Amino acid sequence: MPPLPDSEWQKAVSFPDWKGEPDNSLAMNSMISFLGYHGQGTLWLDVAPAVESFKLYINTDAYDTAALGPGAHRVDYSASAADGVNTLQITEIRPAHLKDAVTVYIPYPTVLDGNFASSGIRPEAMRLVNDLITSDIAQGFPSAQLAIIRNGRLVYENAWGKLNSYLPDGTPNEGSPAVTPDTLYDLASVTKMLSANLALQKLVTDGKLDVNALVVDILGTAFAEDAIEIHFTGYPYPGLDTVKAWKASLTVRDVLCHQAGFPADPQYHNLCFDAARRGYDPNAVNPLHSGTDHSLRTRENTFRMLCKTPLMYKPGTETVYSDADYILLGFIVEAVTGKRLDEYLRETFWRPMGLTRVAFNPLENGFAPSDCAATELNGNTRDGRISFPGIRDDTLQGQVHDEKAWYAMAGVSGHAGLFACARDAAKLGSLMLTGGWGGHRFFSQTVIDLFTAPKSTEMSNWGLGWWRQGEDKRPWHFGTQAPSFTIGHQGWTGTLLMIDPSRQLVIAYLTNKINSPVEKDGKAIRFSGSDFTASTLGFVPQILSIGMDSAKDVTAQLTSLLVDLVTESRKLIPEGAEDGHPTVLNVKSKEAVLGKWLRK
Repeated sequence: MPPLPDSEWQKAVSFPDWKGEPDNSLAMNSMISFLGYHGQGTLWLDVAPAVESFKLYINTDAYDTAALGPGAHRVDYSASAADGVNTLQITEIRPAHLKDAVTVYIPYPTVLDGNFASSGIRPEAMRLVNDLITSDIAQGFPSAQLAIIRNGRLVYENAWGKLNSYLPDGTPNEGSPAVTPDTLYDLASVTKMLSANLALQKLVTDGKLDVNALVVDILGTAFAEDAIEIHFTGYPYPGLDTVKAWKASLTVRDVLCHQAGFPADPQYHNLCFDAARRGYDPNAVNPLHSGTDHSLRTRENTFRMLCKTPLMYKPGTETVYSDADYILLGFIVEAVTGKRLDEYLRETFWRPMGLTRVAFNPLENGFAPSDCAATELNGNTRDGRISFPGIRDDTLQGQVHDEKAWYAMAGVSGHAGLFACARDAAKLGSLMLTGGWGGHRFFSQTVIDLFTAPKSTEMSNWGLGWWRQGEDKRPWHFGTQAPSFTIGHQGWTGTLLMIDPSRQLVIAYLTNKINSPVEKDGKAIRFSGSDFTASTLGFVPQILSIGMDSAKDVTAQLTSLLVDLVTESRKLIPEGAEDGHPTVLNVKSKEAVLGKWLRK
């Protein structure tokens, strides 16, 4: 008999009376439920020496237990496994008086390779997504990558476009190689969920952190006492003593909810930043400037500047999405674990899951620029429109675009900096469905529920960090068919992670839309890639949801949707736009796809 593995288990319970005492509800005491997926599943039984016989059922299938004598036994139940909740029953144990007669150990499911035909997604819906992305790239959109997990299987992955689509002067880069499903993308704010949030959820599950803990109890009193005086424009100044008291009262939950009081973007990297007015000013001297040299010393100085940062409003009175919140949460993870954020994530999640295409600072961790999709063509300058001491002006490829993450946080931060391919991003997202991976337990279901529940009745589109669909609050990201408890996040570079527990569905759609020329419309600065449907992110789950799990062909319905998509795209063309304007090119792209579909 094989030895019992040394693992963390999804379920580990003993029969009879697994709840610990006899009960006349025999169904409860003889059965447990667990999460699984069709075609995969192994569990272990440890049979006590005194057991003469017992019966085992998994879902409705009976298993032969005659040969399962005392000791440990490995049982393959993959032929009985169902997608979602499964039921195990151990019953008629003889002799009847035994305690802890049969102990069951059930690992977590993982993500297996699958095929699109079994995904439940209509092939014509996937064809439309493919046609829209392909057509947009033909008109100038840079690149995209997509991975879909359904019912514990990677059922689809693909990549479109080039690694670096434009030269610094904005002309097409004809010599660029193509992206592949292995290409790493700059996840931008999707980092928040796949780094700080996952780490915090693990620490809460393990009892090492309480979301109601005071930040000062974790980071020290200097976090509050070092606050400096800044009179934020548009907010009444309450006095420095009050600001310090606000910071001293902050809990981890406040920070997760983006209601801690921090300004949205304290540009620690930017010396030319007016902290009070919260805007770029070439004549300003930022009192919270920490440095720009991408060094660990500057990263440590950024922590000191975070302690100096005053709060803009009383915690809990507003919701202001702030990168400072997640810079802070990353430091909290490090204070609790004693490890840098990237080290903790690598040891706790990436290695146990066998993920090889995920990293902070990829160029410092074995990857080359050619492994990464490029982002901005001229560094962080917006084609020369922005400048500050130390700014990068070369095309960014393998360096995180986010300024605070690169210059002030040495590339490792809870708010931005993570690179991954869509496949590995989706696998990390799948942990929010299962809580674990094989023999590794990451989150309890209680903690998943805690972090994904609406933070309030008024703000149903927010959990603890996670974006929620709520009552149709985020259709631009998750589509209109996503239920209220769908969670995920987007990233500024053009990335999306969506997790729908009701359909056991994970979508990771990654683009580098900012790897495109910069358009200037008045005071607004906009990357031309942002004007294409391929950049809107939510169109992917919206279209893929049409007809999902139905045998009915939806080609006609999708064609009608295309007609409206052309009409709506035309409305976005600004008055006087020339033929080469990206909104015009987007319409041409939609018209080409519609013409193709109408000819079928």
